[in-house]
Amino acid sequence: MNTVDNLLDLLKLKKKEDYFLGISKTIGSNSVFGGQVLAQSLYAAYSSIDNRILHSLHSYFLERGDLDIPIKYYVDQIRDGGSFSTRRVTAKQKGKTIFIMAASFQKKEAGHKFYKKITDKIKPPEELLTTLEIKKKYGLFMSKKLKSFLSVERPVEFKPIQRTNPILKKNIPPKLDVWFRIKGEISFMTLDLKQQILTYVSDYNILSTTLFPHLTKADFSNTIMASLDHSMYFYRDFDFSDWLLYRIESPSTSNARGLSIGHIYSRDGFLVATAIQEGLIRPLKK
Repeated sequence: MNTVDNLLDLLKLKKKEDYFLGISKTIGSNSVFGGQVLAQSLYAAYSSIDNRILHSLHSYFLERGDLDIPIKYYVDQIRDGGSFSTRRVTAKQKGKTIFIMAASFQKKEAGHKFYKKITDKIKPPEELLTTLEIKKKYGLFMSKKLKSFLSVERPVEFKPIQRTNPILKKNIPPKLDVWFRIKGEISFMTLDLKQQILTYVSDYNILSTTLFPHLTKADFSNTIMASLDHSMYFYRDFDFSDWLLYRIESPSTSNARGLSIGHIYSRDGFLVATAIQEGLIRPLKK
């Protein structure tokens, strides 16, 4: 899976009698990628929505998803009001609930406008290496787990601005700016499709930032990491014809959990969306 067309095929679910059916593709781990379940759930929720656009979603990952078993998505139409509609999506495998999501959709309305702007200078993507290029440069010093993860073909290309040197075990501030863009030919997309793709991408990189203050003792080889919950807020339309910036910061880690907040900006500085995730970062016992 290495182009946006492959990704759109993955996110498109099959309609059954009272549920939707989706398959899974690995991103390098042995369980279902959280971003995939998020985006597929959003596809299912949008199936019963007319002329309204997603403005927020809130979700919980309850069980590890099995890559080899199709996922069933059930949609409950909770409410359709004058301006807002609410849907609940439940994802199941073998009769067990692995994921739940609540999503709210709003009709288009005019109102006050404001967003937090980027005030510092940021390196453009043209001056940065992709994650694949970073793997080639530092692969000999990476853990087997990380190297394997970076070797998998993806429909998204990433260029992190801050890079950690795997040779040096040094704690750094829990911040990460990473440019990303989808691969392949970009044709016209409706906003609902763009939101599904952006939701998929939002689960990349966000939890890893919580390890940055602990790099002297923690890495991907000795830490169990998993998404626990994920929320998103969508502010305005955007396009994928250029790079987008994911600006992530972790305010806290404790009790084997880490919290990260990420703001997604267009190249010209407009705030597109915000993602908030808490995840498990449990040290492996020796």
